[in-house]
Amino acid sequence: MSATLNPIKTYTREQMAARAAMDIPDGWFANLGIGLPTLVSDYVPAEREVIFQSENGILGVGPKPAPADVNPWVINAGKAYVTLLPGASIMNSAESFAMIRGGHLDLAVLGGYEVSQTGDLANWSTGDNEQAPAVGGAMDLGAGAKQVWVLMEHVTKSGQPRLVDTCSYPLTTIGSVTRVYTNIAVVEITPRGFLLLDTAPGVSFEDVQARTGAKLHR
Repeated sequence: MSATLNPIKTYTREQMAARAAMDIPDGWFANLGIGLPTLVSDYVPAEREVIFQSENGILGVGPKPAPADVNPWVINAGKAYVTLLPGASIMNSAESFAMIRGGHLDLAVLGGYEVSQTGDLANWSTGDNEQAPAVGGAMDLGAGAKQVWVLMEHVTKSGQPRLVDTCSYPLTTIGSVTRVYTNIAVVEITPRGFLLLDTAPGVSFEDVQARTGAKLHR
């Protein structure tokens, strides 16, 4: 597919994270998945309060520390060093997952391999034996958060769509994804399927449709 597509300018990883951060409402409690989603916290507007939770037991995650300020005991679920905001809470894993499973998070921003037009998420395995052998906390976050946004590249390295009719990889959750942010577009999951909300500068509806494995609506 990639050989026949016209070249387009795409968002960088940082721009993808910034575009998602722009849409998080003031006062929301949010969890950021491992990898690309963790960048989102760097781009929340200063005048907006978003309280970030880490599934390993932090409520009130702050920004990445300067090298001189690293506390090796303060890490997020991806084992990256973080800081604590004033008033932050530390809890054990049982309490953290009670918060997640109890529906107390407004938002989970997760990475993904594929998202189907009905909101199914595949983000834990492509069948590669080198990958982690378990679905992990993404299953709980995908099922427990009130909103689930996925941050991922629009196509694979070989040019195959990640937004698809039906996921081909093992599922993490069924029907949980509400919105997808990619390097070329913002797509809402609706009863009709994929609804295009926004595109990267210079990217057309036709450009996005050509890289999407299911019908795109507008």
